[in-house]
Amino acid sequence: MITRKVGAALAAGCTVVVKPAEDTPLSALALGELANQAGIPAGVYNVVPCSRQQAAAVGEVLCTDPLVAKISFTGSTETGKILLKHAAGTVKRVSMELGGHAPFIVFDSADVDRAVAGALASKFRNSGQTCVCTNRFLVQKGIHDKFVEKFAKAIRSELRVGNGFDANTTQGPLINEKAVEKVEKHINDAVSQGASIVTGGKRHSLGKNFFEPTLLSNVTTKMLCTQEETFGPLAPVIKFETEEEAIAIANAANVGLAGYFYSQDPAQIWRVAEQLEVGMVGVNEGIVSSVESPFGGVKQSGLGREERKIQAPDTRWQTYQPCQPARL
Repeated sequence: MITRKVGAALAAGCTVVVKPAEDTPLSALALGELANQAGIPAGVYNVVPCSRQQAAAVGEVLCTDPLVAKISFTGSTETGKILLKHAAGTVKRVSMELGGHAPFIVFDSADVDRAVAGALASKFRNSGQTCVCTNRFLVQKGIHDKFVEKFAKAIRSELRVGNGFDANTTQGPLINEKAVEKVEKHINDAVSQGASIVTGGKRHSLGKNFFEPTLLSNVTTKMLCTQEETFGPLAPVIKFETEEEAIAIANAANVGLAGYFYSQDPAQIWRVAEQLEVGMVGVNEGIVSSVESPFGGVKQSGLGREERKIQAPDTRWQTYQPCQPARL
């Protein structure tokens, strides 16, 4: 993410100051060393790491200092709103890539095996910790049971929780214990309201920040996991009956970054793609990043667009077959 922001700024002749997330500063610092090795002059690429306690103060300085001409931020909607207020005082230009709450709709006409493969890639890459990861699965009544059964089987057989340096690992730890606690909170809330744990549902034996890939069924729109972005390896499935119902549920969120749906009905594909209130739509596709497609959201998911490189599919998930993304 840093290279996407910094590359464009340097190409335009600007200097940059990078404030990495408090939990993940090492890649930003490593890029600083690479910048030195590449001969980029001192002071052109700058990194300001800080502790969690200092983050708010550092962010305020960067957003209010008149020497800063532009703010580009990737993070939560709540933090983005704060930075927008700070930037308003000096009328800075801003780019905001904020929170998502991506729906993944599977219609009766879908190829279920292909939908399961897409669901696996969309939900569980980086252990569910990306802004475009699916957060809500909406599955039509006619194929609901079949999809849940095959999805659970794929989770158990194809996902491996473990050390990230192990080539067989597909699921690493969550970023910190607070993230794990949020996943637990969402699961406990859903189960208390009648949801069923199909697979997973608890911390992994590897350590406190590892969590089992989890699938829930009998989920309703009143549960926290369908109202908030979990940002973890939790897949809640909601059963729906009509296309109109699915669209209404998908669009009920106040954010709209990415959305996905599976259908083999051409007329339905055009209708649903046009009606989803998200910045990017994946049709029969679980990963939407593509070099031809500007990346960004609508509603409270942000302002502006970024360009991203095509992401190669993970060859460890042999069932995943990429296709050309439709209307993004």
